[in-house]
Amino acid sequence: MDAAVKKVRVPDFAAMKARGERITMLTAYDYTMAKILDKAGVDALLVGDSLGNVQLGYDNTLPVTLEDMIHHTQAVSRACKRALVVADMPFLSYGVDINAAVYNAGRLIKEGGADAVKIEGAGSLITQAIARMVEIGIPVVGHLGLTPQSIHRMGGYRVQAKTPEGVEKLLADAAQLQEAGIFALTLEGIPAQPAAQVTASLRIPTIGIGAGAACDGQVLVCYDALGMVDDLHPKFVKQFGQIGQAITEAVQAFCREVKDGTFPGPEHTYGEYVSPAKSDHS
Repeated sequence: MDAAVKKVRVPDFAAMKARGERITMLTAYDYTMAKILDKAGVDALLVGDSLGNVQLGYDNTLPVTLEDMIHHTQAVSRACKRALVVADMPFLSYGVDINAAVYNAGRLIKEGGADAVKIEGAGSLITQAIARMVEIGIPVVGHLGLTPQSIHRMGGYRVQAKTPEGVEKLLADAAQLQEAGIFALTLEGIPAQPAAQVTASLRIPTIGIGAGAACDGQVLVCYDALGMVDDLHPKFVKQFGQIGQAITEAVQAFCREVKDGTFPGPEHTYGEYVSPAKSDHS
């Protein structure tokens, strides 16, 4: 690693919360994009199981496998010199058996090169698995609120913690996860006030996505933030660029110039072929 680049580490998250510095996180799924985002200075890159939607074309995240996650995490981790790399644990890679969950998390660290893993939900089995992961040196980020792997139980992508009972459960689950040893908590798809309550109640930082401005940091899907997705616009998404339109225009220009014969031009072509000298016996 370049000596001039300071790698973001797990303890830096707590230090950033303590000094009031907001944490920046974006998703990444491949080497080239991860290299660009890392160079731009983002604090953390999440290899999200959202790759099922934006990379693999699934309707939701449920079909994503552990092998998919390891493959994409390897690519992202190779690119990162600064950002902390967090890998999502996909559906059924945890929550069924504690030993299997710990082993699968270990694979994302050992084979994938992740610095940490992220797990959706709470409950006894999950918190026991998290505690065991942390015990053997696997850093864990929690995830509460709208948990995409529970899309069928929730009846779709619906805002969570909208009732006093829902907020009470959110606070209890957050405290339980913190006690289990997570070093950060993602809050997705919840009103701003409950998110602020959770953030104030925890020692660890919260990272919001559709959870208001009171969280200690923010995460977005990189394709959303860059304006590369034009068929879905959740309320919480802000497009910080129009890269999708720029790509479309560039590809149209390529097609046009190939069709009309202006590409490749002389400046894109190697020099003339020099034929061998003729033999004296020719």
